[in-house]
Amino acid sequence: MGRKDKKNRAVFIDRDGTIIHEKNYLRKVNEIKLLSGAVEALKILKEKKFKLILVTNQSGIARGFLTTNKLKQIHKYLESMLLRKGVKLDAVYFCPHGPDSGCDCRKPNLGMVKRAQKKFNINLKKSFTVGDHANDYLLGKNMGGKGIFILTGHGKQELKKIKKDKILIKPEKIFKNFLYAAKYMVKN
Repeated sequence: MGRKDKKNRAVFIDRDGTIIHEKNYLRKVNEIKLLSGAVEALKILKEKKFKLILVTNQSGIARGFLTTNKLKQIHKYLESMLLRKGVKLDAVYFCPHGPDSGCDCRKPNLGMVKRAQKKFNINLKKSFTVGDHANDYLLGKNMGGKGIFILTGHGKQELKKIKKDKILIKPEKIFKNFLYAAKYMVKN
């Protein structure tokens, strides 16, 4: 097998409540605040050659809270903020649709993952998803990889909802935050 044929591993990372503080319908770059340990988590994963792919549902666009251009400015600012701290994301994908749109890109659907898989030659079975919502870890299950759930952001509330609604599909693992999750991912 030649080097060209080697498939990459990736971590598909939720944005709000995973690497930045949860801010319902983030609209301004000055509202971006990195979560403690997020940069270290990204560095740990990058060091182990994981592709770092940000995947985020952004229904605020469909709801009229912000424009696509404004969201792109926010992501550009976030990427430059991370770059100044020594971390480069490989890609950022977002779904601008509402929860009832029926699109193929809204997590836990695979639209964003498939785009990244094609662009970066990703082995989904050896890849992870991480986030603070059931849809984040369900995305991992849907792609044939491993879905990790974390308790930052909406995580604690979401965990109560998952238990109350008796969601049958469980995450691969549950961690306090992204840093603990990253340490697990590089070992598994």
